[in-house]
Amino acid sequence: MKRIEFLKAPMDIATMEETVSFIESRIEQKQFLQHVVVNVAKIVNMQKDPVLADSVRACDLINIDGMGVVFGARFLGHDVPERVAGVDLFHELLTMSARRDFPVFLLGATEDVVTKTVDKVTAQNPNLTIAGYNDGYFWDDEEAVVNKIRESGAKLLFVAITSPKKENFINKWQDKLGVDFVMGVGGTFDVVAGKVNRAPLWMQNAGLEWLYRVMQEPGRMWKRYLMTNSKFLFLLIKNKIAS
Repeated sequence: MKRIEFLKAPMDIATMEETVSFIESRIEQKQFLQHVVVNVAKIVNMQKDPVLADSVRACDLINIDGMGVVFGARFLGHDVPERVAGVDLFHELLTMSARRDFPVFLLGATEDVVTKTVDKVTAQNPNLTIAGYNDGYFWDDEEAVVNKIRESGAKLLFVAITSPKKENFINKWQDKLGVDFVMGVGGTFDVVAGKVNRAPLWMQNAGLEWLYRVMQEPGRMWKRYLMTNSKFLFLLIKNKIAS
């Protein structure tokens, strides 16, 4: 597994299979592993948010989630075989956890969404042990939730909270969580629970998931993606000229 620096963001070049195998090995050895994925929006935000940038850099494994980053890294000369999408990795790790009897904890989203997510993933993986779960609205007493996670006996923790809150929460509390693996999964619970539809596969492979989101919520999303994608394109061209 090779780590590269792309637009001031570190990231690891790895396939899905390599990623799951590496995580399983670390959990088996009881070596704590903090995981994060990077996409176009996160790379752009890291340029101006030093706390987020430090939280990402503190992670042991940084996967590329988003074809925009894959295409951009290739444009600047990096050999990136594929992306490792957070939602796909989430399902792969649940399958692995069911097989290895690794208890998991789900944190984030609304009470309704996280409950539906628990129901869905246990139906898909009957042997999966859910050590516990909690919604993502706990900011008045973070320590109580941290204690709940630690006392649950979970080995894997999945945090479905928006960026940069999830990265900063994980980085702040990592030593007290009591788990062997922690991963921020953003809006994954919304997808699993059926609240949000995922883009068709051809749009995912073409790097057009952002367009699908805009089509679903044009009033809320068009300006965000226009600004983020424009800034990302500017960074790419600027770095290409300088190289």
